[in-house]
Amino acid sequence: LSGANRPLGQAMLNAAQLALFDQADPGIEFLPRDTGSTPAGAAEAARSALGEGARALAGPLTLTETAAAAGPARAARAPLMAFTSDAAQAGNGVWVLGTTPAEQAERLANAAAALGARRFGLIAPDDEFGRRLAAALRARMPALGLAAPVVVLHARAGDSAAAARDLATQAGPEGLDAVLLGLGGERAKAAAIALATALPQPARLMGTSLWAQDPVVAREPALADAWFPGPDPATRSAFEQRYQSAFGERPPRLAGVAYDAAALASRAAREGDGAMAGPLAGTVGQAMLGADGPIRLAPEGLAQHGLALFALDPSGEPRLVQPAPIPGAAGS
Repeated sequence: LSGANRPLGQAMLNAAQLALFDQADPGIEFLPRDTGSTPAGAAEAARSALGEGARALAGPLTLTETAAAAGPARAARAPLMAFTSDAAQAGNGVWVLGTTPAEQAERLANAAAALGARRFGLIAPDDEFGRRLAAALRARMPALGLAAPVVVLHARAGDSAAAARDLATQAGPEGLDAVLLGLGGERAKAAAIALATALPQPARLMGTSLWAQDPVVAREPALADAWFPGPDPATRSAFEQRYQSAFGERPPRLAGVAYDAAALASRAAREGDGAMAGPLAGTVGQAMLGADGPIRLAPEGLAQHGLALFALDPSGEPRLVQPAPIPGAAGS
């Protein structure tokens, strides 16, 4: 509610309050705490809320704040529903509710393989995000009965067009059926243009959920019909309408995570007995409808999301390609 993430923090608080209103349980008390957008503030906020009797925590926002708040939460055996998408924070009472790079890569790979894609490639920055995309794609190929993907990770400030040409060279004369671009904006545009001439035949281009708000990729002809994953449109629209009615503005993209976290935390507080396994014993493994579509808590501490697939369209409005499946179901 203060610090560098103050505007986003207020929207997340609004979404959490909306979730508790939708729960309509007068027995649930909400205790907002300000992390100040710092790890130390997150740890103190967790201790303060737990000291006043909180039985479950929703938040914090970032991976460093989550790591700091996890200690007090685990010590109090209170489930922590974190907004981060960093899978490394998951487990032992901490649930990562953000959509991870891995589940995005898996959703895209499953869908492309179902339509006949057999040779996959990836271009991404050589950072934590890119490495997680690469690891997920490499792990998914054997499960689909396919060969290892061709992967090119380049420096964040590197030449994405050169990376695309490198990918095509490594792929050889057979080319690739599908290429995941862990890039956005001008870098995604440059890579797509280069792939159009470097590959022996066109490949299915795919990107991440960040493309939903990327005007550069939306306008680029070389990326027309490229896929990206995103929230279930009908469910997200209903959430946005309720949020706008309550707070007079459209919620940011991440507000849905706060809504889900608060709903799950209130369920844990209502059903729990103080043991980290106990509060969510009836919820882990079961799909529920969140702000962005179906969501399922996995035992290892990750949230699995039912992700819809969209295609970039010259009109500027993404086109729905596949609806969101129930997470954990085949093809999700």
